[in-house]
Amino acid sequence: MATTSEPAAVRGGRHDLPVIGLITLGHFFAHFYIIALPPLFPVLAEALGVGYTELGVALAVLNLLTAVTQAPIGVLVDRYGPAAILVAGQIAFAAAIAGIGLFPDYLALLLFSALAGLGNAVYHPADYAILNARVSERRMGRAFSFHTFGGYAGFAAAPPVLVALDALWGWRAALVIAGIAGLLVAALMVAARRHLHVDPHPRARRPGGLRADLGLFASRPVLLAFLFITFYATSHLGFNNFTTAFLERRYGFDLATANAPLTAFLVMGALGVLAGGLVADRVRRHDLVVAGCLLWAAGAAVVAAEVALGVGTLVAVFATAGFATGVVAPSRDMLVRRITPPGAMGRVFGFVTTGFNVAGLVGPPVYGLVLDLGLPRLVMWIAAALALATLPTVLSARAAGTAARPAS
Repeated sequence: MATTSEPAAVRGGRHDLPVIGLITLGHFFAHFYIIALPPLFPVLAEALGVGYTELGVALAVLNLLTAVTQAPIGVLVDRYGPAAILVAGQIAFAAAIAGIGLFPDYLALLLFSALAGLGNAVYHPADYAILNARVSERRMGRAFSFHTFGGYAGFAAAPPVLVALDALWGWRAALVIAGIAGLLVAALMVAARRHLHVDPHPRARRPGGLRADLGLFASRPVLLAFLFITFYATSHLGFNNFTTAFLERRYGFDLATANAPLTAFLVMGALGVLAGGLVADRVRRHDLVVAGCLLWAAGAAVVAAEVALGVGTLVAVFATAGFATGVVAPSRDMLVRRITPPGAMGRVFGFVTTGFNVAGLVGPPVYGLVLDLGLPRLVMWIAAALALATLPTVLSARAAGTAARPAS
């Protein structure tokens, strides 16, 4: 299967570190900003005079804008190059977060959330296009792993940093400071733009327009990759967001005890991402890595649901599940790269990673419903079923890779 090829000078190994560093730093802030508001919800609700429903709507606006604009931005990335678009997205997201602090009004919150969603839509198509073109082949798996790890680190850092800044100077200053930090990263990207520059592939400039782009998105391997990421992300969301509630309802644990297995899952997931980069650089059958790890995660979920386990054993079970799902991420990205025709990295990654947004919109109501119905075991059963549902999609996507339609 063909992947995007770039001149050897562009892909020189000596430039790998600054490229990976810049992309990882940007992705850190993308995830930091995604979760910037929830830790401040109690003070935001009081300051803006709104309820949690209204604040949830603001997050939904962010996710919806990302979902509907990510694939079109991928088209722009392929046709005009990713560097300037990445910087523009970084500026938009950072300015939106700072703007929420500068203009404490609910309507302003909705408008800035829309701007934040547009900025967030830039990262996946631009990041993967740059990494694919600028990083040497022998380090590609590790480049993808650091990119994902940066996102994990952003999620982990946002709550304590913003809560601490709020305690020192208030929520408005906390968001403004966070936004200024992101603008400084944008300035760094501009200063180091030679490491991010990628000329559009000749195929991406050929005429074809919307029809050709839709044909690419509708091709069998790309659709299968989209389904794979949607199932994977929705399964992971069950572990990530609903383990605590599952353990409280299923085992009767208090909040602190219920968070111990979740913490193990998250920590080992981050370590699994780094280990997965080494694996992805050393194997060719990335589909088998993904299938094996998700099969393990599904088994762990079923065991947690159906076998009465002690706290220590549950910590171990969720730790192994977290590590397995983390190992998946770099091989997942290598698989998508494998099915991507030359010149289409922005479009394909922009489209298939919309599956994360679909998961974020669909998953929480489903998991919440089964908890409200008094069926906590179903949380883990649904997560397991979705993990298993990825297996035919990922194996079929690889097998169908040679049928990918050429980019326009």
